[in-house]
Amino acid sequence: MHKLVLTGAMVAALMPGDSVEQTSQGSRPPLPVLESFDGLGFGMADGPGTNDPPVPRNPSDNTLAVGPDHIFQIVNAQLAIFTKKGARYDTTGKNLYGPVSTNTMFAGFGGVCEARPNGDAVVRYDQLARRWLVVMPIFRRTVFDQDRGAPGQPAKPGQAARPGPAAKPGPPPPLPAAQPAQTPAPAQPAAGTYAMCYAVSTGADPLGKYYRYAFERPLFPDYPRPAVWPDGYYIPSSTGDDVIQKHACVVERAKMLKGEPAREQCIVIDGVNFLNNADIDGQGLPPPGAPNVMIAAGGTQLKKILEDDGIYVWKFQVDWKNAANTTLSGPEKIVVAPYRYLCGGQLTNCVPQPDSAPRLDAQGDKIMARVVYRNVGGVESIVAVHSVDTVAGGGGVRWYELRIEKNRDVRLHQQATYAPDRFYRWMASPAIDRRGNIAIGYSFGGAPHYPGQRVAGRLATDPPGVMTFHETVFAEGQAAQTLMRWEDYTQTAMDPADDCTIWYVGDYLKKAASSYSTRIGSFRMPGCS
Repeated sequence: MHKLVLTGAMVAALMPGDSVEQTSQGSRPPLPVLESFDGLGFGMADGPGTNDPPVPRNPSDNTLAVGPDHIFQIVNAQLAIFTKKGARYDTTGKNLYGPVSTNTMFAGFGGVCEARPNGDAVVRYDQLARRWLVVMPIFRRTVFDQDRGAPGQPAKPGQAARPGPAAKPGPPPPLPAAQPAQTPAPAQPAAGTYAMCYAVSTGADPLGKYYRYAFERPLFPDYPRPAVWPDGYYIPSSTGDDVIQKHACVVERAKMLKGEPAREQCIVIDGVNFLNNADIDGQGLPPPGAPNVMIAAGGTQLKKILEDDGIYVWKFQVDWKNAANTTLSGPEKIVVAPYRYLCGGQLTNCVPQPDSAPRLDAQGDKIMARVVYRNVGGVESIVAVHSVDTVAGGGGVRWYELRIEKNRDVRLHQQATYAPDRFYRWMASPAIDRRGNIAIGYSFGGAPHYPGQRVAGRLATDPPGVMTFHETVFAEGQAAQTLMRWEDYTQTAMDPADDCTIWYVGDYLKKAASSYSTRIGSFRMPGCS
């Protein structure tokens, strides 16, 4: 066992008050990368079923889900499915399907879900049910048909949507010649509403059949972040970059898993930042009937309030027997060390790159996906991350472990800002394995380093507030990003085969590449197997 040595800078992370920056690397050796391959992006060759040229969409919106035998990736408006080494396949990373456009999941379903590919689609693997979930927002206003009960037509708010017969993905209708996937969409019509599309697999095979659903949304459904909870799939979204308003929604998971008519309930929340709901990792459940926990960072970029000393928690209690009893309580402020948004928030472009005048966005105004829930022997933890300014002038990953008490109150257990030098670490995504160990993947950069991806971690038994493993170089950047902005998010996924292996995806650029590549890989904490 490698001996843990706490340096003076690491000890600073243990101190109360504002001194939560960890300003040196952990003394444990870096976590070894177990598997690593390129996913969607520059250089990816066509695979089986390809219906969409493998041209990276910008910006990159990376999501990843891992099942018993497969790895499912979505990047904005494209998806692909790869092998995972194990009982069924002898290698990891073989392309089984794709790249294909996201509306492939809704082929034959009809309506707006099938009509054209849409960005910001997200994939999750529901470990509790051994099913795949794909969520795809519809960003164009549509005047929906009167026959709302028909499959493919979005259900009105509060009404049940009919899924229609289960079907396999693809192929969707071809894109119109005048409207290829990479060109801007035409101007929004003034009339009509939006929608959210759901596909839930009938089993553990992502290439099998799916039940498909569509729900009308009166508000713009941007930035959806699905979370698995026993009583529903929770999907918060933003109603626009120019309004301080969010939409907290939940769909009827139990019905969708059976392919039965299902409902969606939504609550509008004004004056809040981007929301993320707690997403279960592992088989440890919250107590029956426990509300889902929803979290946001403080501050308000549109009001030029870029600092805060709290994160904010809501409890979302859904009632499927009587929607009038569904409640959203909060926000409750959890006092944390003061922070300031990295780069002053989103769409601000401040991370420097070598050989490039354009700088990178950091999405510093928001808690990032995923907010992870884990029940370890009855101890309920939630881990959340965001990007903050650091004393050294770069960017750091602020991370929190929260604990849920028996009365369902949420309290701060530990916190820190991982900032071991003057460079930038941002757009992180955390994971907790079945032993309670925490790992965080994040973008890394700042001249003279090209942007890439790195990983840090800690054991559950380590002193609080410290990433004790020296960071792992996960994907080394070789060029600057000059086309649009840097990603919108990275993401972790827990492997259900052992509940220990953590998968991660993020962007990097190859030398002389015209756009980004994505790197998918895995790692595991010592002692977890």
